[in-house]
Amino acid sequence: MTAVALGLRLPRRSVRLRLTLLYIGLFLASAACLLVITYFLVQRALPQLPQVVTSSSGSVSSTAAGMRIGTGGGTVSRACDFSSAASPPTSAQLNDCQLYVQQEAAALNNDVLNKLLIESGIALAIMAVASVGLGWLMAGRVLSPLRTITAAARRISARSLHQRIAMTGPDDELKELGDTFDQLLGRLDASFRAQRQFVANASHELRTPLARQRTLLEVALRDREATNASLRAACERALAAGEQQEHLIAALLTLARGERGLDRFEPFDLAAIAALITTARRDDARARQLSLVEELRPGIALGDPGLTERLVANLVDNAIRYNVPGGRIEISTGTRAGRPWLAVANTGPVIPPDQLGRLFQPFQRMDPARTAPGGLGLGLAIVSAVAAAHEAELRAVTRSAGGLAVEILFPAPLDRGVVKFAGTHPDHAVQRRDPDLAVADRS
Repeated sequence: MTAVALGLRLPRRSVRLRLTLLYIGLFLASAACLLVITYFLVQRALPQLPQVVTSSSGSVSSTAAGMRIGTGGGTVSRACDFSSAASPPTSAQLNDCQLYVQQEAAALNNDVLNKLLIESGIALAIMAVASVGLGWLMAGRVLSPLRTITAAARRISARSLHQRIAMTGPDDELKELGDTFDQLLGRLDASFRAQRQFVANASHELRTPLARQRTLLEVALRDREATNASLRAACERALAAGEQQEHLIAALLTLARGERGLDRFEPFDLAAIAALITTARRDDARARQLSLVEELRPGIALGDPGLTERLVANLVDNAIRYNVPGGRIEISTGTRAGRPWLAVANTGPVIPPDQLGRLFQPFQRMDPARTAPGGLGLGLAIVSAVAAAHEAELRAVTRSAGGLAVEILFPAPLDRGVVKFAGTHPDHAVQRRDPDLAVADRS
């Protein structure tokens, strides 16, 4: 009958139990090997079978290592006692004596070896019982840091991510595991705080146009002397507030799409996308008295052309919006060491270097000098998310004279499986690729 049928509850196969069994098994295997080696060593050290030699006095002695049987050695078997014989022993008597001595020596050797086995087995059994307790204690001591980590992981929740394990002791693998867990908690804490801040900022940004829209409609409805012109103006302002909400929601969706990552990679030319964006934004730059300088060389990359277009548009819009009259915007693309790149630089207000990181966080605006009408505070955050989705390197530096320079370095197409790509526009792409790489063809 099984233990389940008998209602017995087997112990949980914990790591401590497995380590204890492992220690016991290793100890027993090592002790058994030591016992076998000792047995053969003792067997070789025992005296070999003796040779019988008769003396002139009629006694018999053996030539083995120190083994002697004679008249002065105690009780002598009749087969080897020739002292009372009238004549020298015959060959038959010597053979009988020889056989007797050999049997006695073999029996002595067997007794020694059997006694060695029995006593060693008893000692091994005692040490095996002791090794159970010692193995259990040693396994518990080794796993003690793991229990500390487990207890801390159970204790820490989303509301207490600021707590740390803070492992102490020697700098070994277990301490490294604890430190790694602390680093993970730090990243999770920062991510949760950023997520909560993002939700709060998004709620605030969405509530402002909603409140403005509702106020406009309530004022228009309560005005008993409202005219068609005043109602039309109120509706136009409410539509403008709704349009602002649409832009914000679209930006949030783009940010979420960029942070989600890419499921498919299509070939595109950074130069073609940059040329398209600069053509569409040239009138806006001219209206702000800004000069656009282009240096576009082919830069073939793989990824999402739509998200990349939004990335370029946000960089150009940011360069136009946060600039000074008579300023300059430089847009360039190309390939460096097989990697396509895009760079957008502009003049503008001086940005403190320690505040540069905030520009790429959602809804994080600088001082009033860095605010501009129409901005949602998501442009550079979307740029950062799209660059991360493409596994591209984002490099941003502040200019001492004012302004910002941003460079996006995309991975080489060869790193994603493309063998050859010819053409300067994604609509005229001719590519050869590895069969395992899912790249959508463009007609």
